[in-house]
Amino acid sequence: MIKTFMKCIREFKLPTILTLLFIIGEVFIEVLIPFRTAALVNGVKAGMPMGELVRLGLVLVVMSLVSLCFGGGAALLGSKASSGFARNVRGDVFRRIQSFSFENIDKFSTASLVTRLTTDVGYVRMAFMMTIRAAVRSPLMFIFAIIMAWRMGGALALTFVVVIPVLIAGLLLIARKAMPAFRAVFKKYDRLNESVEENVRGMRVVKGFARENYEKEKFAAASQDIARDFTRAERIVALNNPLMTLCVNFNLVFILWVGAKLIITGHGEVINVGEISAMITYGMQILMSLMMFSMIYVMMTMSWESMKRISEVLSEEPSLSSPEQALHRVEDGSVDFEAVSFKYSRTAHADALSGIELHIPSGSTVGILGGTGSGKSTLVQLIPRLYDATTGVVKVGGRDVRDYDLTALRNAVSMVLQKNLLFSGTIRENLRWGNPTATDEELAEACRLAQADEFIRSFPDGYDTRIEQGGTNVSGGQRQRLCIARALLKKPKILILDDSTSAVDTRTDAKIREGFRSYIPDTTKIIIAQRVASVQDADWILVMDGGQIAAQGTHDELLQSCDIYREIYEQQTKGGAGDEE
Repeated sequence: MIKTFMKCIREFKLPTILTLLFIIGEVFIEVLIPFRTAALVNGVKAGMPMGELVRLGLVLVVMSLVSLCFGGGAALLGSKASSGFARNVRGDVFRRIQSFSFENIDKFSTASLVTRLTTDVGYVRMAFMMTIRAAVRSPLMFIFAIIMAWRMGGALALTFVVVIPVLIAGLLLIARKAMPAFRAVFKKYDRLNESVEENVRGMRVVKGFARENYEKEKFAAASQDIARDFTRAERIVALNNPLMTLCVNFNLVFILWVGAKLIITGHGEVINVGEISAMITYGMQILMSLMMFSMIYVMMTMSWESMKRISEVLSEEPSLSSPEQALHRVEDGSVDFEAVSFKYSRTAHADALSGIELHIPSGSTVGILGGTGSGKSTLVQLIPRLYDATTGVVKVGGRDVRDYDLTALRNAVSMVLQKNLLFSGTIRENLRWGNPTATDEELAEACRLAQADEFIRSFPDGYDTRIEQGGTNVSGGQRQRLCIARALLKKPKILILDDSTSAVDTRTDAKIREGFRSYIPDTTKIIIAQRVASVQDADWILVMDGGQIAAQGTHDELLQSCDIYREIYEQQTKGGAGDEE
């Protein structure tokens, strides 16, 4: 896992190394300053000439300025290195997510991925900053200060033999008690983000059922749960301060009491005032380095959980990938399913699809009907290889889909879903997802065929109208027509409409299908629908039931031979299913 994160330093290796060198220089000078200060104090006491005192004072000023420069440089370079490191980690995680198949994404909830990209990356950045600054500074300061204290104080340094073990034991005990609470927080962050995401996505439903107060209470409970864990952990960590104060005061009293006795009894020959002042400073440096080390321990333990969560994403191998000798050209839009069965997971008890045999010639129009859970959407998701068949072979253009480069295959297949998304930006920018180089004339033509041009031009800004995130500022029918236009601009070999005209009226639906016949006659069109009217003029129709093809044929043939199709048709025609808005 450490190697994985080391790779994320990349172009920030130089600032990272310079930060370490600056920290070493800063610590080295800081432990020398008390030594030089002791010499100055002893010189004043001994009546040293003013010129010599000024020289010693100037040396201390220069040392302080150099230490300040080292510290400032370390802070500046450390910030640059840690921010760049976090940027690389976040970018690597995002790119890895983009390479995931649906099977990989199913292993992580959306809320969890958001937490890993935000909160967890933040903790890892802090850990990196501490590693190259405090985690280097604290042990160096501890070692250097002890050496200097022993050299200057002799027996007086024995105070640290008592103080250091007590402080270390106390800090480790505090950190150990606080860690379980910190670890528990991350999973609760996932649940909190999931609650927020669910609420925002379902805001219309929440308001429609007047459940705002319930959602507020649910969010408040989740927030309170996190606050409770943090409070418990922080309450334990807060014991650091009184423990530190106890050790500092003990150290101060011991040094002053024993040191004063040594000065008096030894007449300044064993130890002098300057050495005592230096010992007090070294004592503070030693204890503060231990205090900082305990905070590093707490932060690193918290960050270790974040590192593991991020590493899980970075180490997750995409279940779908392009072969080494991949095909980059799809010859035509023919589709073949040969003895195909499919499960969404290896542990699933039942197949989502079973024994599918299907042969669709290029350029034909195929309709698919069936009840909820019959496998309609699952069937078409195997065509662009969003999933791989569990058994059997799916072919496009006469070749196994697993032989193609994934990008080439998916560029040859356009899918328009019932709940297709629009992204933040203008209508023009959204349409060009289908073809980044499309001209304004091509955009307008695709929109006319998708019956979207008229309502677009009714907006004050036309094609430059701003679309809010998710397309919330346009109606469901308008959103579907924009998505269809976007798919048409791709000029695919295969066009899949997964109930993507459910929010438009039957008249508009018919005009859209007529546009398909004139604009993309050579494209294979697969239309999943709930309305018989949407598929009855197809070359042939599949009726799905229980993950299998229950029947197939033309509209007239199925009316005669398929009870399921006939029942759907009669319910819709005799029930007077009207146009949908």
